[in-house]
Amino acid sequence: MRAHSNADGNADRRDMDDFHKRRQLKDALARWLIAVGGVAVIGAVVLILFYLLWVVFPLFLPSSSESETLGQRSAWTDEPPLYLSVEEQLEVGTRVTADGTIEFFQTEDLAPLAQERFAPLAETRLSAAAESDTQPAQLALLAESGEIFLLERRFSTNYDDGIENRRIEPGLDFPYGTQWRPLTDGSPVVDFTFSSGDNSLVVAAISMNQLFVSYGSMEQNFLTGERTLDSRNLTAELGFTATSIAISGNHRWAYLGDDQGQIHRYDLPSMNPSQTLKVSDAAITELHMLLGSISVLAGDADGGINQLFPVRDDDNAYQLTPIRSFPAQKGAIERIQTEYRRKGFIAIDSTGMLGVYHSTAGQRVMLEPVDAISPEAFALSPRANGLLTIGANGAAELLRLDNKHPEISFSSLWGKVWYENYAEPAHIWQSSSASNDFEPKFSLTPLAFGTLKAALYAMLFAVPFALAGAAFTAYFMAPGLRQVVKPTIEIMAALPTVILGFLAGLWFAPFLEENLAGVFAIFLVVPVGLLIFSWFGSQNPFLRRLAPEGWEPALLIPVMIVLVWAALALAGPIQDLFFAGNMRLWFSQELGISYDQRNALVVGVAMGFAVIPTIFSIAEDAVFGVPKSLSDGSLALGATRWQTMIRVILPTASPGIFSGLMIGLGRAVGETMIVLMATGNTPIMDWNLFEGMRTLAANIAVEMPESEVNSSHYRILFLAALTLFIFTFVVNTGAELIRQRLREKYSSL
Repeated sequence: MRAHSNADGNADRRDMDDFHKRRQLKDALARWLIAVGGVAVIGAVVLILFYLLWVVFPLFLPSSSESETLGQRSAWTDEPPLYLSVEEQLEVGTRVTADGTIEFFQTEDLAPLAQERFAPLAETRLSAAAESDTQPAQLALLAESGEIFLLERRFSTNYDDGIENRRIEPGLDFPYGTQWRPLTDGSPVVDFTFSSGDNSLVVAAISMNQLFVSYGSMEQNFLTGERTLDSRNLTAELGFTATSIAISGNHRWAYLGDDQGQIHRYDLPSMNPSQTLKVSDAAITELHMLLGSISVLAGDADGGINQLFPVRDDDNAYQLTPIRSFPAQKGAIERIQTEYRRKGFIAIDSTGMLGVYHSTAGQRVMLEPVDAISPEAFALSPRANGLLTIGANGAAELLRLDNKHPEISFSSLWGKVWYENYAEPAHIWQSSSASNDFEPKFSLTPLAFGTLKAALYAMLFAVPFALAGAAFTAYFMAPGLRQVVKPTIEIMAALPTVILGFLAGLWFAPFLEENLAGVFAIFLVVPVGLLIFSWFGSQNPFLRRLAPEGWEPALLIPVMIVLVWAALALAGPIQDLFFAGNMRLWFSQELGISYDQRNALVVGVAMGFAVIPTIFSIAEDAVFGVPKSLSDGSLALGATRWQTMIRVILPTASPGIFSGLMIGLGRAVGETMIVLMATGNTPIMDWNLFEGMRTLAANIAVEMPESEVNSSHYRILFLAALTLFIFTFVVNTGAELIRQRLREKYSSL
């Protein structure tokens, strides 16, 4: 019997040992899984950060260049080029010489592809050639005798031999006919310019004291495509020594620079001077229209470059206004060439220095010597990725430019920028347009402002309800009712935000617009009504028996419904009595406050409902977790339940409450679908409760699918995501530090 007992004891011990081993194994496995999960979460966050940095980093890389020698043609030394260009693939160049020859050649080996000669009237030579500021494929030739010839370059791609052996075939078209037209009286020309539009065309030249303009209007036969040009020649005597000329894209003005650093504006076609503006202490050596032909760039003899464009004054008249100055170069600016697709340009000075600039960013991104060229013999490619140059000895070089994101600077991203067609500097986000002449506006400031505005109004709505509800539920509410209320509110957190955004945009926003006075009346009628009913209930024994202690909310729900109905019913009389029958119109006329249907109030309410469950759940757990001995001790010392809540419970639970607030703030800052559907997505900077906004998160959701991969727009959207990431990280880190301090402070209670 004893042996049997020992055997059973040994078996029990073995079973216990096996149990402890299995338990230790399970504990070790659980610890390992938890550690792996924690490290994986941290690793995922770090990888997200590094991926964002990897995409954003190229925005801030400096521009660079690489020179490539193409060869030399001795025949080119006899006739230096009047004009030089290169097509966008950097494979075919165009060269125009004074004898009227237009030659196309391969840039790889300078081999000729095609050649034509246009002999001017009386067999005189050409004195100048200029491409159109608005349609660079079009070219104007000016003869020494004063006649002009208009033509258009054409490049087509031939795939007859397969994609690998494709050929770019150049050619010439003559959209305005093949005749020479008179322009000047044959006097020596100082500068020559050409601008063509959809329905008008302007060719202009200046001598030392005369302005010559051929102002033409065009009609096109929609059946044959043939264009008819009806032109008239205009002349004006100048009372100054003109040095350069440019024509605005709308063909309303001619800008003339002089040797005193002034720019003179002449109205077209009246040829009347309308403005004279001093922009430099040195002579204006070069004028050129920026892409879009709204801004004029003025280079001077001291190497300075200024950007100017028309701005409406108080009398609604346009005045040419200096907008920004760029870093000066060492020598006089001899040539300015603008980019074809961006608001950038290059400038060559008399010392052979090449400067690369961007107007919106207001910066020079590159300054390098280009020794082998003369100012008349360089061409910027349409993609601004190469500069073809021809020297006096017939040698050609190709300067390959790596300048992918020149529009990015701290000022263009966060500061006020004076954009074209704006009356003053402003923070603007407008990333795209239907026109290639559009000036992208990449200011992140209105998006960051909209993010903070949406979060602020959401928190103003959510915090009082969430904290008051959490405190009452955890401390005052009956346990039976709490078991129903707390899970119900927490389930709200699982409600998809797209549903809240849908309801906010399609139901609540129109409802608020039609019942604005009633909604504001709710905030007055409901609190007052509840106080009156509560006082009446405290004096009525029947109501006290009907709603025992902790069950008061069940009795107040129908009262609140009645009060809300009463507030909405009072909206009409309130509007008639105080707001002349229409509250929205009264705000607009009397206070100058505009009202948009989808506004910050709609977002605050909708996003507040999304944030309330998070704050409520964490705060309620913090309040409910305060040891009961603390509240019992306070009550035993004679404090009321309200005093106990304010002075004992809330301070003790403050670390948890603060954590809930910060998590709720992070949720509000990163919210996407609600603000996407309920704000109108207008990137404006206005604290007006009745105006919309655009947030960083909503902007990413809207524009990322349409952005070109690796473009500036694409990378700036990732920069917006990085900004959100950093903001959330900083807020959460700060919140954790504050929570730890609060825990240390109240841990002794």
